Amino acid sequence: MSTSNLTLSVAAILAEGATRYPGLNAITMNGQSTTYRDLWDQARAYAGALEEQGISEGDRVAVLIPNVTDFARTYYAILSLGATVVPIHALLKAREISYVLEDAAAKLLVCAAGLLGEGAKGAQHSGVRLLTVMDPDASAGNRLEDFAAQATPITTYLPRRAEDIATILYTSGTTGKPKGALGTHLALIEQTHSTLLNTMDIRQGDKLFGGLPLFHTFGQTCVLNTGLRIGAEVMLLPKFTAEAALDLVLDADIDVFFGVPTMYVALLEAGAQPEGKPEKLRYAISGGASLPLSVLDAFEQRFGSRIYEGYGLTETSPVACFNHVGREPRPGTVGTPVWGVDVEIADPAYPDEIRLLPRGELGELVVRGHNLFSGYLNRPDATAQAVVDGWFRTGDLGTKDEDDYLRILDRTKDMILRNGYNVYPREIEEVLTSHPEVSNAAVYGVPHEKHGQEIAASVTLKAGSSLSPEQLGAWAQEQMAAYKYPRHIQIVDQFPLGPSGKILKRELIAQFKNG
Repeated sequence: MSTSNLTLSVAAILAEGATRYPGLNAITMNGQSTTYRDLWDQARAYAGALEEQGISEGDRVAVLIPNVTDFARTYYAILSLGATVVPIHALLKAREISYVLEDAAAKLLVCAAGLLGEGAKGAQHSGVRLLTVMDPDASAGNRLEDFAAQATPITTYLPRRAEDIATILYTSGTTGKPKGALGTHLALIEQTHSTLLNTMDIRQGDKLFGGLPLFHTFGQTCVLNTGLRIGAEVMLLPKFTAEAALDLVLDADIDVFFGVPTMYVALLEAGAQPEGKPEKLRYAISGGASLPLSVLDAFEQRFGSRIYEGYGLTETSPVACFNHVGREPRPGTVGTPVWGVDVEIADPAYPDEIRLLPRGELGELVVRGHNLFSGYLNRPDATAQAVVDGWFRTGDLGTKDEDDYLRILDRTKDMILRNGYNVYPREIEEVLTSHPEVSNAAVYGVPHEKHGQEIAASVTLKAGSSLSPEQLGAWAQEQMAAYKYPRHIQIVDQFPLGPSGKILKRELIAQFKNG
């Protein structure tokens, strides 16, 4: 059944912002601010240029741009033409870029000058037309800015149907090739509304920390789209480093900090020596992975702000549950389901049907609601496996209590089976990070002939610590049951991180096997 009479567009977020908050700053980067009106004017000019380059309704345009203002200009320009944005992770190599361009059947790649090394090779290999932004070399003749200066700007955005595809976001997928998750205009817009009305404390005029990658669902939906929907100012950080993030928080009067756990750990390490607390930091939001309780407490003490945790995935646009504004956050939980969305616990033993479990029982989180993606591009089998009876199977294990609060224990596939006992890495990581000299920990299973799997941990230490793996192992043995404590402990300087700042356990497992 088509809802073809209903029209809406994610591009309306910026178009309406230009009317409602024309003089407010929409985005600031390196001290350069762009107002809502100017940003929409620039996006309309970009859209006019893209239209003259042959982009029209339904086309897919890939975007390889880091956290700079041009990401927003290009993003809303593409959406305003009724085309689909295919954001590409900024650290990908040419081969991986080619894969996305071909899988998404992209008609064009818009690439930032700093990423042309891999981007141009990827586009050439796939035979995809390339336009650049921020390239000082005008001789190449493919600068989007030059085309925009000559083009007639569009007057307004093209309305879309609610179920039309706004974005294709590639999920890093732990197995096999990345899959393109199809995000609808309805799901992305509803996210901004439920976020602002009931879920997070974000206000007009707030300065939002913009260090989460905009090519990833968390930064794109919760920071860019939600921020611009309410009239906030996104303070972009082109490349996340702990020092740069700390400087921005302290110097730019950030009101709301968005981060993943590895960012909070880094911020605490960089800010170990107090330079005074941030004047205005009112609120902090964490998602992407479970946040150790020790980090939550340390951040509140050091920066004077509570961290509110939530949970979601690319396929849920992303927020499915959150420690809602107006309620005391419950540390160790990811809060309650967001407005209009159901999150329940299903029996993972039945992959082809949804059998919901009673409160308090451990099972797989399943999600249903306005926030669901419309499937994986060109992968009907993967879509059918992931969405059963209208519920999205997340692959995450957790519980739901009598008050609707959800706790995540682990990814189904991360669970360790040692001597027939289920061991949940998340639980062991909580214990290890409670050691006063440990700053972060990642726990994973490695193959073992006798036990099936053995428990291994990689940890980072706080500055100045000389803790040895043996000392930490002996301490861990005192804290945990014999079947739980890690037998192999490796101290590392840093973790391998994925596109959204998550620790890549599969790389740690590979290093262990090769080590």
